[in-house]
Amino acid sequence: MEVLAAAIAVGLAALGAGIGNGLIVSKTVEGIARQPENAGKLQTTMFIGVGIVEVVPIIGVVIAFLAFFG
Repeated sequence: MEVLAAAIAVGLAALGAGIGNGLIVSKTVEGIARQPENAGKLQTTMFIGVGIVEVVPIIGVVIAFLAFFG
């Protein structure tokens, strides 16, 4: 049962991160298409957002390890 819980935690975390990254990048591309002069600011903000979203699967793996080994 612990293995199933760990697999679900990691899978859902990866799914959430994938959706979040897709939305962030698509909105950034849309913003750059509308205002190309702000491309630098938008890319910087995008990379910060992607970095924050990437924390989600890391936390999911930690929770999976806790469920599996705890």
